[in-house]
Amino acid sequence: MAIITLPYRYLESLVGTDVRTIMSRLPMIGSDIERVEEDHADVEFFPDRPDLFSVEGVARAMRGFLGIETGLPDYRVAPSRTTFSIDPGLATIRPYLGSAVIRNLRFDEESITSLMGLQEALHWAVGRGRSKVAIGVHDLDKVKAPFRYIAAPRDLSFVPLDYDREMTMDEILAEHPKGKAYAHIVQDFPRFPLIVDAEDQVLSFPPIINGELTRVTEGTRNILLDTTGTDPKAVKIAVAIICTALAENGALIEGVTIEGTAWPDLRPAERSVSATECNRLLGLSLPPEEIAALLEKMRFSAVAGEGDRIRVGVPCYRADIMHDWDVFEDAAIAYGYEHFDARISSTFAIGKEHPVQAITGAIRELASGLGYIEVLPFTLTNERTLYTRMQRPVQECALKILYPISEDHTLVRTSILPLLLETLQANRHRELPQRIFAVGDVVEGMYTVQKLACVSTHPGADFSEAYATADALCRELSVPYVAEGSEDGAFIEGRRGDILSHGKFSGVFGEIHPAVLNAFELEHPVAAVELDLTAVPGYPGARGTP
Repeated sequence: MAIITLPYRYLESLVGTDVRTIMSRLPMIGSDIERVEEDHADVEFFPDRPDLFSVEGVARAMRGFLGIETGLPDYRVAPSRTTFSIDPGLATIRPYLGSAVIRNLRFDEESITSLMGLQEALHWAVGRGRSKVAIGVHDLDKVKAPFRYIAAPRDLSFVPLDYDREMTMDEILAEHPKGKAYAHIVQDFPRFPLIVDAEDQVLSFPPIINGELTRVTEGTRNILLDTTGTDPKAVKIAVAIICTALAENGALIEGVTIEGTAWPDLRPAERSVSATECNRLLGLSLPPEEIAALLEKMRFSAVAGEGDRIRVGVPCYRADIMHDWDVFEDAAIAYGYEHFDARISSTFAIGKEHPVQAITGAIRELASGLGYIEVLPFTLTNERTLYTRMQRPVQECALKILYPISEDHTLVRTSILPLLLETLQANRHRELPQRIFAVGDVVEGMYTVQKLACVSTHPGADFSEAYATADALCRELSVPYVAEGSEDGAFIEGRRGDILSHGKFSGVFGEIHPAVLNAFELEHPVAAVELDLTAVPGYPGARGTP
């Protein structure tokens, strides 16, 4: 979730009331106050409300919530004097562009910090780390229209932000901090996206870095906004949020023509909602006129129409309004959660512990009583750990990852024992003895089952210890079993046994083979047990249950 810094002086000037009043009511619109300092507060908002990721956005919402200024904000867009063209070569690289000119800015340290913070928060919440949307703001007075969004050769050079020398775009990806962080988004393309002006001066290399030429400072009065991406809806909402936030501080929005299309589009979306449905969902009995008044406090336009219908205008910056119930949620916020009666739900039901959790809980208590400490190894692993180092054949039922991000995580575990040996390997510098266990899911083909594994390492660890542990576990878990000779290559021949319950293989125990110990760089013997929990009485269903 995004944490926004709210300077008190700037916030009070935008809301029109004192900070004590603001901060006392702020949590009721869905925020969490992280910390309160002498001159500012840090406040956390959920990612579904990116319009609140700036001081200006918070101030706009609070003016409505406090009744200072209600209804739909009026954002007018002056006629365009600026054009943008898009290179067809960007169609398979980064095809979408949104823009606007924002004039008459009066930046100070607090407002410029708010803009930069909003930009980065949108990169995270809307842009998915800039891959979906990237935002650039530029000092318009340092460049000349018309502007072009082009697919440029990788060896084209310019001075990137925070540098004093020209670098090629390949060099920026290799050397610049932002280039290193976001190179993965564009590095595989033969050409790179670039924004240039009428004199071929570089404004931006999206989604990586702006040019030093158009750096925004407190002296900037007019800016050009560029928003590029791979999702047209995300590009549109990012443009709307930036433009309307700056308009809240007195800026004027001017249009930009992109390939014949006028940007930005700040018109509200229209909806018609049912007062009856709203009341049913919220457990209230409010007339349509009162619901409309509540929505006005949340900065919608709302007018009661015929019957129970309410005509609602949704602000352009509200990306979270996707269903009528989203509108009703805002009505509930405006009504005040503190005003709802506390009552037991009519669909109240008593939960109970899942049988698998009951079994694993008993196992944790039992294994701890036997002197083992629980660890939580990863669910993802690889063939080398599960099979090669364990001297076991590869299981065809292993569920492989289609697009693994690492050679260490290529499939889902089918056994827990190898992962405990990895844990011993990572802790071989610790004092002995070490006795650890893990219980949890494994995946075999299309099905998930649960297994338990225990390992003990110290100079005296042997088959007898493994057998004693296996016997204690089966006895206490009421698992009827017999032990027979095993062929498991992970264990020493003659010092290994299979656990058979009702004639079916249910586990294995014994002393780990020296070759396996060497593979895991272990110097001392290891006694080990692995048990399939489907053999435990009370397990919900036989093996094969999805």
